[in-house]
Amino acid sequence: MAALAGDSGLLLARHGQTDDNIEPLRFQGFRDTPLNAKGLEQAHALAQRVAAEFAVRALWSSDLTRAVQTAQIVGERIGLQPRLDARLREGNRGSWEGRLFAEVAREDPDAYAAWLRAGAGFRFPGGESLKEHSDRVWAALSDIRKAGPLPALVVCHRGCIRTVLCRADPRGLDAFHEYDVPNTGVIAL
Repeated sequence: MAALAGDSGLLLARHGQTDDNIEPLRFQGFRDTPLNAKGLEQAHALAQRVAAEFAVRALWSSDLTRAVQTAQIVGERIGLQPRLDARLREGNRGSWEGRLFAEVAREDPDAYAAWLRAGAGFRFPGGESLKEHSDRVWAALSDIRKAGPLPALVVCHRGCIRTVLCRADPRGLDAFHEYDVPNTGVIAL
């Protein structure tokens, strides 16, 4: 299936900052971490931006706390209640969840190097592959488009947004790490 094209009516936003998003970085995955103080500020700024720039008619979110908190703040500002979908979760990082990036790099350098290469076949130990993550997110976005109304804002995670951007990239999931998606960054599809 090709990437969502042109004016799909979907906006993807990454959640606000958590303590795991700052140095020293930790793998979050399904780990249910809340926004920190800066993340809450970012969510309020996102809410202002969405209200000023986009005529959002539907609001969706991952069911993980960091995304839900962000979506609720946006929803309060624009008068929408977020609908939750577990398929919009970050990739399942398996046994790496909660571990520091530096710790994994030191203790399992070969697996960490494979992570840095990414690709459709990369699988987190005890977790899911990037392809499985991509397919899960893609199915959720396809259903959101069908459900309407559009445009819809989808609050999710950096990995989710990266997998979607890779669908339009000829390198596919090999380009996963090429896309930087800052906290509360918005991508229009």
